[in-house]
Amino acid sequence: MLHKIDSGKIGPFGEPMEEAVRSCVHCGFCLAACPTYGELEQELDTPRGRIVLMKEVLEGGLEIEDALPHLDACLGCLACEPACPSGVEYRNLISPFRALAEDQRSRPLGEKVRRRLVSWTLPHPDRFRVAARMAGLVKPLAGVLPRSMRPMMDLLPSPLPPEQKLQERYEARGEHRATVALLAGCAQQVLDPDINAATIDVLTRSGVEVVVPREQTCCGALSWHVGDHRAAKEYARRNIEAFSKVDAVITNAAGCGSGMHEYPLILKGTDDEERAAELAALVVDVSVFLERLGGPGEIPDRGEEVTIAYHDACHLSNGQGVRSEPRRLLQRIPGVKVVELCDAHLCCGSAGTYNIDQPEVAASLGEQKARAVMDSGVMMVASGNIGCLTQLKMHLGRLDASIEVRHTIQILRDALNGI
Repeated sequence: MLHKIDSGKIGPFGEPMEEAVRSCVHCGFCLAACPTYGELEQELDTPRGRIVLMKEVLEGGLEIEDALPHLDACLGCLACEPACPSGVEYRNLISPFRALAEDQRSRPLGEKVRRRLVSWTLPHPDRFRVAARMAGLVKPLAGVLPRSMRPMMDLLPSPLPPEQKLQERYEARGEHRATVALLAGCAQQVLDPDINAATIDVLTRSGVEVVVPREQTCCGALSWHVGDHRAAKEYARRNIEAFSKVDAVITNAAGCGSGMHEYPLILKGTDDEERAAELAALVVDVSVFLERLGGPGEIPDRGEEVTIAYHDACHLSNGQGVRSEPRRLLQRIPGVKVVELCDAHLCCGSAGTYNIDQPEVAASLGEQKARAVMDSGVMMVASGNIGCLTQLKMHLGRLDASIEVRHTIQILRDALNGI
């Protein structure tokens, strides 16, 4: 796309943003892949339309406040990237733009309070756990709370699972094959700590020593995707210091893995850019790592047939290009048949804090995904992201569906243990 963007005035983000705009040929292949276009049915709520809006703001021909409603509605699911024949790296445009826009925009007081509350709690497991417990006490009164607060209440499991403290090191069982560091995550430690326990169990069974650095922090993805560049840089820098001398950094939450892969962009133009690229190269989803090892070993045959639907987490499939590995892991389990969902490419509507920021669209997409799971006829659905799992549980529950929602690694752990 022709443009008049002066990338030098933008700063370190200028070159990748300019390249993303230049690569777009306005073909429209992204429209069918975009969930918000299906919901809002407006050209400006498509990747193509948003690219034009960002281009015009960067050129100085459009006020930023006129573009923001359409950009705020973007899930950041990146479904447009694999759909694009021109290879537009939309992620190099939307998140940097949000970061640049944050200092120029005005927000209502209620929105500022909500954002501050989320940024103060979600990235910090101890704070989030306390906040979640307090929220659980008032959850029965959610109907009389401000509308902006209700989605946060709805997403919390009831009751909250018990806390599971993580050791700093877990020895490999059998022959030592690798040493990895585990990103423990933030919300996941509170909402479903068993995912980390399952990850560690499967890895150590496979001859992998697992280190859980105490110095690690939030991956920064939540901050980055809502325009809080300062916080994202701080989290990235702290994790660069925390993760070292390992064969890989394992992630088991799609959003976290995708966020860490964006560290070179987050720290672009800083003294830490090269180290960010080195760390990003080590980051790998647990399903990919296990497949590289040749699988988790022999899985006992329980003589039962189970059909499992697999839901692609956007930041695993689109953000990291990981699609076949989780399916292959599930198919290694004797008696398991993996089925695909209708409109599998569409986001479930979780997308970090999107449930809180855009509750109507998030609810519609969540219900559609839950109905797709129900229509598949399965009794279990697997995914690789805590946000997706939470969204699926909530909407399947609302539809009174007795379908189990599990992380891929939990299913694999149980199979290895003969459960």
